[in-house]
Amino acid sequence: MQQQLLDWVRQFNQDYANLASLLMVLGLILVVALILHLVLHKIILPRIERNGQKAGAGWQHQLTQFSLFNRIAFVIQGVVVNIQATLWLHSDSTAQVILKVGSQAWCLLFGLLTIYSVLDIVLSMLQRAAKTAHLPLRGIFQSIKLIASILIAIMIIALLIGKSPLIILSGLGAMTAVMMLVFKDPIMGLVAGIQLSANNMVNIGDWLEMPKYGADGAVVDIGLTTVKVRNWDNTVTTIPTYALISDSFKNWKGMTDSGGRRIKRSIRLDANCVHFLESNEIANLEKANLLEPYIDKKVAEIHTYNSALPEDKAIPLNQRRLTNIGTFRAYIEAYLKSHPNIHKSMTIMVRQLESDSNGIPIEIYAFTNTTVWVDYERIQSDIFDHIFSILPQFNLMVHQSPTGNDVRMIGNTKEKPLTLSD
Repeated sequence: MQQQLLDWVRQFNQDYANLASLLMVLGLILVVALILHLVLHKIILPRIERNGQKAGAGWQHQLTQFSLFNRIAFVIQGVVVNIQATLWLHSDSTAQVILKVGSQAWCLLFGLLTIYSVLDIVLSMLQRAAKTAHLPLRGIFQSIKLIASILIAIMIIALLIGKSPLIILSGLGAMTAVMMLVFKDPIMGLVAGIQLSANNMVNIGDWLEMPKYGADGAVVDIGLTTVKVRNWDNTVTTIPTYALISDSFKNWKGMTDSGGRRIKRSIRLDANCVHFLESNEIANLEKANLLEPYIDKKVAEIHTYNSALPEDKAIPLNQRRLTNIGTFRAYIEAYLKSHPNIHKSMTIMVRQLESDSNGIPIEIYAFTNTTVWVDYERIQSDIFDHIFSILPQFNLMVHQSPTGNDVRMIGNTKEKPLTLSD
């Protein structure tokens, strides 16, 4: 076309015919590009976006959320400019070379952005799906974006310098050490992300506890280089992805999936309160529905044992008797087994730990039938409220250090010193 315009312009002016024909072709290319831009961005794309909004939250709606069609439109514009430059300008002319290189670089750049949009759409759909929502996919997709960016950057540089991309790739071999140093964190993050995903070590939504980084909360994002944890106080802790491979952490997912959360807490009793039960105490405790089977069994067992002793050996040191602390443990165990909020298929145990200067620890070891934090704390508190309240029925007391009131009471009960008036 430029040659035809040149022949036509020469009929009027020989001196500026080349310049005039070039400007006319460039103007025509510009006009076509502007018309195409208006058609795509003012007519077609708004209609596509409206249809996507009407589609609701489905995949059609997702297609319009990450500028996919907008970037495809820019790629089409670059292709059209490249075709016009090839058809309408002189072959190998400076103007044609500049327009072709520029339009091809334009297409590569917006082609990369189009790949970004496609990956974002796929990631969004996978995160909405129930089977894949918990997987650490963001880091994998970020790795794909990084690789695509490097490849497109090499192709653009090769296009600008007029060399084959293979030449640049071969030259990168000498820069491998530098590249690994620059991209150390992304490479380590990519390896860590693959290991986390393959071994199912941590997923979105898991309760992660990592004291070294001050993390104790739910995982909200697993990226290429960082993992974000929203702590229970609503602060956000950022952990290097590779740290989840190199360092130890606690994942509470097993507890959540099991359906039961552990209660492991002790109550410390005053050792001075421990004693053998008398007949009237046994009769009183036997009235408890939870203790009746235990007491009947133990009384019969003890009576059988004591009856077998010779008369000359039937002294308290040789005989067996019920204790208030042992009966208390039996009561708590029966109480836990009958509690509606305790998981019956998991361990239920009441045990006595090693005593020390702080009394005799009685540990309650059981699991609630819910893992919801608020419900768990309520159930645990209700159980210990009952335990503290029931202690006087066994003539037991909680061990506690003297308080200020205790010291004042001791001072008030001291005998006043004698005076001369006495």
